[in-house]
Amino acid sequence: MRLLLDTRVVMWWIADAPQLSASYKELLETGPAVYVSAVSAREITVKQFLGGFEGPGDLAEQVRDLQFRRLSITAAHGVRAGRLPRVHSDPFDRILIAQAQAEGMALVTRSPWIPEYDVQVVQV
Repeated sequence: MRLLLDTRVVMWWIADAPQLSASYKELLETGPAVYVSAVSAREITVKQFLGGFEGPGDLAEQVRDLQFRRLSITAAHGVRAGRLPRVHSDPFDRILIAQAQAEGMALVTRSPWIPEYDVQVVQV
């Protein structure tokens, strides 16, 4: 199974936060196909600037430098995100959902509303 990490999950991974159980940490450490989207670095940068995310000033660079596989954002992802139903309006999460749908990935998240979309989810 190919996994795409929600931005909050990426932040928990970097911080070794208790929100990620040992079993999920092992899944991410040993999973052969764990991806981080380029949108996560962007989301962290924007939300830190606006005061919505706390953490070290180099958090976006830490995301960039993770050893997980990287997933770029394509025009097709943008179109798909724009056409998603208006269950939620967060543009960063909508890109992650579109990427997971388009690439046949499961989105690893704790979000209560992402499962309302037609996307495979791994709830943490």
